[in-house]
Formats: sequence, structure tokens, C-alpha cells
Amino acid sequence: VQLQASGGGLVQAGGSLRLSCVVSGRTASVVFMGWFRQAPGKEREFVAAINWSDGFTKYAESAKGRFTISRDNAKNTVYLQMSSLKPEDTAVYYCNAHSVMRTDYWGKGTQVTVSS
Repeated sequence: VQLQASGGGLVQAGGSLRLSCVVSGRTASVVFMGWFRQAPGKEREFVAAINWSDGFTKYAESAKGRFTISRDNAKNTVYLQMSSLKPEDTAVYYCNAHSVMRTDYWGKGTQVTVSS
């Protein structure tokens, strides 16, 4: 499974960004897709996840009400719509795929910077 994330950038506080992650390879083995982030000097943390089959979603408390994860199975793409962004959302965002074999795959991160 290969993952290609895009959509990061610089935005002012209160603004919005949409991240995309295209999945390729053995996509049939993917059970969950998710987004994680890592801020400078901090550990990588969970942001949101979606079941690839039924669309069930889960969010970190920090993301609830502001971020929306979605998928387009036909395009093998998962999205993270981020709104009301805060400076503390600044981080490198990573796309994750969790397979039926309990293997985690990671894409290269995309930088999100929120200015105050």
C-alpha cells in the first residue's frame, strides 16, 4: 500500500484547508484510513479515522466539530477537511492506512502551518 498526501500549506487562524491522500497498491486490504499529526517537539498524535468500507468515523477531541474526514472509494482517496484552524493545529500531517493484516502504512507528511 502506498499513500500520497497533499493539500498542506500556510493559512491564517480561522481559515480552512483540505488535505487529500491517494491510496494505491493493495487497497483491498485496507480497513481504516486515518490522519495523524506531529508538531515540533511532540509525539505523533491521532486526528481522525474512517472505516474504508462503511464510512464510520472517529475523531480526536481536538478535531471534533472542526475537522471532517471523508472518503471517495472510487478515487481511492481520503480527505481531511479542516476548518476554524488554530495555531496549535500547526504540524506535519500524515496519512495512515491500517490493513486487515494489522499492518500500518504511512505516507510522507504534508506541512500545515496556521498563523495567528
